[in-house]
Amino acid sequence: MSAASDAGLGDTLFGLLQRALPTRWLSLQVYRLTQIRHPAFKNALIRAFLRGYTIDLTEAEHENIEAYQSFNHFFTRALKPGARPLAGDPLAFVSPVDGTISQFGRIERGRLIQAKGHDYSVAELLAGDPLAAQFEGGEFCTIYLAPYNYHRIHMPVSGTLKQWTYVPGRLFSVNAATARALPRLFARNERLNACFDTSAGPFVLSMIGALFVGSLETVWSGQVTPPHRRGIAPQAQRPTQALSLSRGAEMGRFNMGSTVILLAPAGSLRWAAQLAPGQPVRMGQTLGQWQPGKTGGEL
Repeated sequence: MSAASDAGLGDTLFGLLQRALPTRWLSLQVYRLTQIRHPAFKNALIRAFLRGYTIDLTEAEHENIEAYQSFNHFFTRALKPGARPLAGDPLAFVSPVDGTISQFGRIERGRLIQAKGHDYSVAELLAGDPLAAQFEGGEFCTIYLAPYNYHRIHMPVSGTLKQWTYVPGRLFSVNAATARALPRLFARNERLNACFDTSAGPFVLSMIGALFVGSLETVWSGQVTPPHRRGIAPQAQRPTQALSLSRGAEMGRFNMGSTVILLAPAGSLRWAAQLAPGQPVRMGQTLGQWQPGKTGGEL
């Protein structure tokens, strides 16, 4: 983890530019723009986006852009039933999103790889939560969602919500260039850490906010941001009533693109042999094999 960074001059300059930008203010303006419902405006915005990115609308619940109330409604579009079938193996640990594998592997000495030459600690990611100790020797996976990806987030395994924590922070871009240039990127950005009890122990899915990510949402608390808060101490919140989500169930969404980080305890997960950084994945695709304990229940 101490190797020299791959960041080039362009990466470094892009990182420096972001440090100087009012990223929260810019992200809030993008959020407001994407909520506009004026038909001519939102249709023009969607058409411009479709000219810039290849989007397969035949798999979307609504193929006609006129059916979307706003650009954000289009961006967080639902898919047709069956568009993302889950892996048939009930013990498959599946991708929670469409995206690209950035990094994955063993959590060693409490640290996760961000990019070549950069790592950060589980304790930082979880904002000092004692829960971090339970992931020593465990596994992690970071998946980047590009703007053209499907932007709803689903459960990779079944679990019962134990707690969630909103952590205020910066809103730097989370693309590969920024990951190469800015140390501790994911531990500095705004995020929501959701912890679930599973058949193999605790599991965390961290939703990382980013530049122009105007909002984070979960199915249990609704919209978490905006506002993009500052100066508050992260505090774990617990559900008032039990909430269990099955593998493949929607748990949240990003309004604009970002990154998810998955944490699993030691002995709970064996990665698929073909998994590699840079590999595109789709929601429901097998990432590995879940290893429930002898007293664990069904996935």
